[in-house]
Amino acid sequence: MTYLIIGITAIISIAAFNRQDIFDKLKFNAFYIQKEKEWYRFLSYGLIHADWMHLLINMFVLYSFGDIVETLFRELFGIKGIAFYFLLYLGGIAFSTLWDFGKYKDNVFYNAVGASGAVSAIVFSSIILYPQGKIFLFFIPLGIPAPIFGLLYLVYSAYMARRGSDNIGHSAHFWGAIFGIVFTIALEPRLISHFLNNVF
Repeated sequence: MTYLIIGITAIISIAAFNRQDIFDKLKFNAFYIQKEKEWYRFLSYGLIHADWMHLLINMFVLYSFGDIVETLFRELFGIKGIAFYFLLYLGGIAFSTLWDFGKYKDNVFYNAVGASGAVSAIVFSSIILYPQGKIFLFFIPLGIPAPIFGLLYLVYSAYMARRGSDNIGHSAHFWGAIFGIVFTIALEPRLISHFLNNVF
């Protein structure tokens, strides 16, 4: 499933790089959702990206964490794990824009693209499923314990979303992460004790 998502997203993103009409039709725009009832934009924006770097980073992170989550979902839920994994990804896309929808529904000029909210959901699902794991960043040679990384990431995303001083969708990262945590625990509440036992 992870490879299928990466393949479809890459194909549509690359097509949209060369076709402004595709890009404009698929991007998240709260105003068009509100006024024109184009509800599909809650999901379609996750299929396109601003540029090659945006696409490559999101798909690399999805590749790095998606296989872990997909495998553990299959171990926990059997064949239903594939459907749950797909719902985790789709839910991350949709849920991560609800805050921005409420905030920008009257602003025709606000747009967003990219699968970052869904990718955040996958990353944080992996932290709940495998809290003893470590996350490696390019500029830090030592692995950061996954729960510590998760906490720092949430604090940073919330802080940057409040500042709003760049063009990165920090609120989508934050709410995508929250969705990943809640969805995973809702599927298997015993993961709470599993998480706590491996952290403390």
